[in-house]
Amino acid sequence: MLFQGISSVTIDAKGRLSVPTRYRDVLVGQFEGRVTLTRSPDGCLMLFPRPDWERYRTKVLDLPESAKWFKRILVGSALDTDIDATGRLLVAPELREAAKLTKGALLLGMGSYFELWDKAIYEEKEAAAMAEGMPDALKDFTF
Repeated sequence: MLFQGISSVTIDAKGRLSVPTRYRDVLVGQFEGRVTLTRSPDGCLMLFPRPDWERYRTKVLDLPESAKWFKRILVGSALDTDIDATGRLLVAPELREAAKLTKGALLLGMGSYFELWDKAIYEEKEAAAMAEGMPDALKDFTF
């Protein structure tokens, strides 16, 4: 399953996020609601179905010693969690703080995982990226 698209989500006072139905059905049906959240070096959180996280974690742990801090950030911050019976998942306080998540957030499908962004931070970073213009890697890409 490849996840794509953007969804506005709300994080309640207890740190729970209601997973949008279009993703929840797949995450519960195919992955029994078992997911892993971790920090991203980009400033957001990444949300993986557990089997995809396990493959990603192996790649991260195989990185050379020079990447030790990124191993710490990605693997050391990882938290296994489950989508509950009402379709919510708990985002730990440490992860919410690391990503500066507030009530308003955005969930972006990024193929095999999701990114969870604070809405204001994402909008700021998106505007900066658009102002920079198209990166060289896309100059010869045909849409």
